[in-house]
Amino acid sequence: MPACEYELAFAHHGAVAGVDEVGRGPLAGPVTAAAVILPADETVRAWLLARANDSKKMTEKLRAEVAAYVEEHCAFAVAEATVAEIDALNIRNAALLAMKRAVDALACKAVLVDGRDVVPGVMHPQKALIGGDGIELCIACASIVAKQRRDALMKKLDEQFPGYGWASNAGYGTATHMAGLQTLGVTEHHRRSFAPVRAIAMNGVVKAA
Repeated sequence: MPACEYELAFAHHGAVAGVDEVGRGPLAGPVTAAAVILPADETVRAWLLARANDSKKMTEKLRAEVAAYVEEHCAFAVAEATVAEIDALNIRNAALLAMKRAVDALACKAVLVDGRDVVPGVMHPQKALIGGDGIELCIACASIVAKQRRDALMKKLDEQFPGYGWASNAGYGTATHMAGLQTLGVTEHHRRSFAPVRAIAMNGVVKAA
């Protein structure tokens, strides 16, 4: 379960933000990042320590509960990189851009980042933690908020573009999504730089806006 070891080690710099992104793998939708600064309130921290984890390991119900709690009790910011930016920059760079936007929106003095890379352009002290969303509480909270926000967006897009199963697959390349691509075509929300989408678009299967 997540702890606060690295956050405490960086605390002498000032407010420490945990940052994470979701949506690297899907074929559709933006990549979404969140940054979270935990409060000093021990009651809030204890509540989160008892419930927060890597967002992928949590139930949807618990994830929604924790995300709402974080947004009520913590300083946080959410940012995106668009499908156009993903196609122009590649998914890795677009994810880092989304994380920079989230960090820039917070008054933090140090940053803990999930993954192998620190965030380019952020001048604060940083540390990248592989699997950080499972070991550091502020990163776990960021991953939960980011996933909750992106899943909500994909559910809204599913209402506008039915047939791809985005409400349940969040844009990942499931059988339902691939069947939708084959029969309905490529939408404006699909990442054309991703091979499965590119192959279908090259065959002229493009959905009208």
